[in-house]
Amino acid sequence: MRAFPEDFLFGVATASYQIEGAWNEDGKGESIWDRFAHTPGNILDGTTGDVACDHYHCFAEDVALMQELGVSAYRFSISWPRVLPSGKGAVNEKGLAFYRRLIEKLKEAGIKPVVTLYHWDLPQALQDRGGWESEETVEAFAEYARLLFATFGDDVHLWITHNEPWVVAFPGHYEGRVAPGKRDFQAALRVARNLLLAHGHAVRVFREVNPKGAIGIALNLSPAHPATEKEEDQEAAWRFDGYLNRFFLDPLFRGQFPEDMLTFYRKKGFILEPFTKEERALVAQPLDFLGINYYSRHVVRKGEEPVLETEAVRLPGKKYSDMGWEVYPEGLYELIHRVTEDYAPRAIHITENGYCSPDVPSCDGSIDDEERIAYLEAHLEALHRAISEGCPVRGYFVWSIMDNFEWTFGFSKRFGLVYVDYATQQRIPKKSFFFYQRVIRERALA
Repeated sequence: MRAFPEDFLFGVATASYQIEGAWNEDGKGESIWDRFAHTPGNILDGTTGDVACDHYHCFAEDVALMQELGVSAYRFSISWPRVLPSGKGAVNEKGLAFYRRLIEKLKEAGIKPVVTLYHWDLPQALQDRGGWESEETVEAFAEYARLLFATFGDDVHLWITHNEPWVVAFPGHYEGRVAPGKRDFQAALRVARNLLLAHGHAVRVFREVNPKGAIGIALNLSPAHPATEKEEDQEAAWRFDGYLNRFFLDPLFRGQFPEDMLTFYRKKGFILEPFTKEERALVAQPLDFLGINYYSRHVVRKGEEPVLETEAVRLPGKKYSDMGWEVYPEGLYELIHRVTEDYAPRAIHITENGYCSPDVPSCDGSIDDEERIAYLEAHLEALHRAISEGCPVRGYFVWSIMDNFEWTFGFSKRFGLVYVDYATQQRIPKKSFFFYQRVIRERALA
């Protein structure tokens, strides 16, 4: 048996736009994802998150499933436009009341609330005035954070400022494949800078308000491996590491963007101002924990991508998920050690880890998702090995408790431990649900 520490958090995770629905109910404002999903051609299957899993109305049933699963923590995000429809100013009390009911239900079930302040659904009203390219949004985020710390500070176990700021900045503002759908690399750099400043302001507000919980950030991190031993591919892999990993880790723990990336971007004609002394102190405030979202590694070689000059490589003979991501549990072990040794966070939580497969109920109604079980078991083994070697990992959150609206893929991709029939909103625990239930109950891998 490979046992986990007694105080280790076993959890599950979701995001507001992906599960809540009720997109325009009870005073909620429009988000950039409402606008993006309603724009024809943006979502693979033409669906939207208008209803999603209807968690807004079904949250009690969903919490009951989590209680049956046995998790000690539930990570969810608060919809900024649900509580501040215009992004700042007037508070929507009905929006706050929903999250109050959810938190109370979690407490009754003995589940610790873990709250993400920003999981991509920016109020459209702020986007109309410049979005994350604007200092106004940075200031509004601090105001929003203060409201939530003051309202729920006695009840939330962990706070996460941003989920995957890299996705917001680059896929959102350079690649154009997620909201708000821009295609401007200079804008993406500006957004990355502002997201880090907003994070710093939120941490400062947290220390001022002094709620009971702890605060951190969740980054999507991934080892970047060269496809060959060629020098140009080695350089491409290090460059991609700077783009994806170091571009956020370095500011958060060292107070500045990696110099090699600033130089590289400057040669490409893109200018990013380094942080001032005051900004460095703001961005690099000590965190209580670092959240790591991990799904796979990146294998790259020199390529024709116009800015980075890299190209992703799919390796023959490897296992890939329905998202086209390689199953590579060793990458989680590698990441944890790398972050521990290079950045020395006080604690680490694996805030997302999961597997996408085309789950279909069998004739008896059950869902046999053996591939997901194998994925989770292998990653939990890698995690346990890192913990046994002294890495400060304190929690693990499966993505996700249930199937949901998978951003630009709509309802065509399934990550859940629980199957959702979107036509009826019926929830059916998959075989992986019972696997994870057993791990939690025994606090160990057999």
